[in-house]
Amino acid sequence: MTGRFGTVALTALAILAFAGNSLLTRPALAGGEIGPATFTGLRLASGAVMLAILCIRRPAALLPRRADMPGVLALFAYAVAFTFAYVELGAATGALILFALVQLSLAGLAVAAGRPPNARETLGLLVAFAGVAWLLAPGATQPPVAAALLMAAAGIAWGVYTMAGRGATDPLGLTARNFVGAAALGLLVLLLVPETAPSAAGIGLALASGMVTSALGYAVWYAVLPRLSVSTAGAAQLLVPVVAAVGAALWLGEALSLRLIGAAAVVLGGIAITIAARRPSPQTG
Repeated sequence: MTGRFGTVALTALAILAFAGNSLLTRPALAGGEIGPATFTGLRLASGAVMLAILCIRRPAALLPRRADMPGVLALFAYAVAFTFAYVELGAATGALILFALVQLSLAGLAVAAGRPPNARETLGLLVAFAGVAWLLAPGATQPPVAAALLMAAAGIAWGVYTMAGRGATDPLGLTARNFVGAAALGLLVLLLVPETAPSAAGIGLALASGMVTSALGYAVWYAVLPRLSVSTAGAAQLLVPVVAAVGAALWLGEALSLRLIGAAAVVLGGIAITIAARRPSPQTG
């Protein structure tokens, strides 16, 4: 797809895929249908198989290279932290923490690259951080702290993964190599964390997450990233917690607490301030 319509369509597909991962992972783990290590292994392995099929005419594209290691390690770290966090977190809460930390990590990477935030950007990031702090503050509706920290780590890893793909000239091949490398590391998780046999439903959810919302969704994301500025990419991902929250309420029957709704409004508002204040960059697309 080319042109503005194609960019919007691909971005929308990627957003749906990101939210879909939360909506597939949470019921698989919350219901005890599958263990987190098994889910992670199946998700990465099935994603690698799907991408290998798509790249079958150019098998050399499947062999990870030294330059791919940041993406491979970031994808692996994200998948492990994301899955283990969803053992205890609700789908909507997890998505909010995840993508709030994605934005904060992207801001940190911009500082490391010599592009420190201006005053309004800093204000927006502080507001967003305050929203996350409010969500995690002690209280009756506080999410489990350990699981929340795992999801925060997943958000940082996803920020690194996003930045690793911004210069992709072959998004499908790069995504395939990332999955092949991450799947090999995922086997170690299976060996180190023994679990009981999963149910058929658990396997099905893991395969759907791996082959559809992960492999195809991430390939679409890497394909559209070069067309987006960093700020636009960040803004687009702000829709994920909203889509995940609606899906969690409608499909999973999750109750949306006032704290979650309020924290989401603060986080999204803070990041909106940050994005609106960002200076034009020569990398904008």
